[in-house]
Amino acid sequence: MDQPTLTWIAANRPAEAARTVAVPDPPIPLLPEPGWFAREQAVDGIHGVRHNARVYLLADLLARYYGLHDEQRAALRLAAAVHDCRRHNDQTDPEHGQRAAHWLARHHQAVTASFHMSLPAGAVTAACAAISLHNIDYTAFSAAQRKAYARAPRLTDLLKAADCLDRYRLPLDRWWPDLARLRVDVPAWMYGIAFDLMLASEQARLDGAGHHQALTHARHTISHLR
Repeated sequence: MDQPTLTWIAANRPAEAARTVAVPDPPIPLLPEPGWFAREQAVDGIHGVRHNARVYLLADLLARYYGLHDEQRAALRLAAAVHDCRRHNDQTDPEHGQRAAHWLARHHQAVTASFHMSLPAGAVTAACAAISLHNIDYTAFSAAQRKAYARAPRLTDLLKAADCLDRYRLPLDRWWPDLARLRVDVPAWMYGIAFDLMLASEQARLDGAGHHQALTHARHTISHLR
């Protein structure tokens, strides 16, 4: 992200991203550790710490909206917080979801300990399944991927939706959220939340804030309607 790009994004806020609600008690963001990323330079990039943390926040809001029980919600939060940490580049990288799922399966104890989470094995398996599919179009699922989807359909659907909502950070509006690619309904108020969450955290980062400080500032921003 750079200032001219973020200024352009702010000036081109789409109509659907108008703020209509405030989130009175937004979740506290979980940030993946820099050492979990496949590339050091990815940590501060468009698929880095702040993106994963925002997807975590958006996924948790969707989990609340859809009434997920505690174990499902925790699995979704885990998946969202690390879904892009094993990317090799910022282009398509079609294997990155599967790569991150395998990485989490091997390292879930360290990850959940870092996040102060305690999840049963089944919830970790569901999180890994959702991560493995988050970047694959439904229409492109292989037979094996359809079986994986059947193990965690709601988690996969909501992770895809949360990831999609953070596409406002991209520098062309044709790359912004496309709901036709989703299988869940996203409440209209979440577009404005997603836009402001991105805008506030990225601006704070450009102004010199650290990752955690930037996300904390953004969390405060979405708790107030301007």
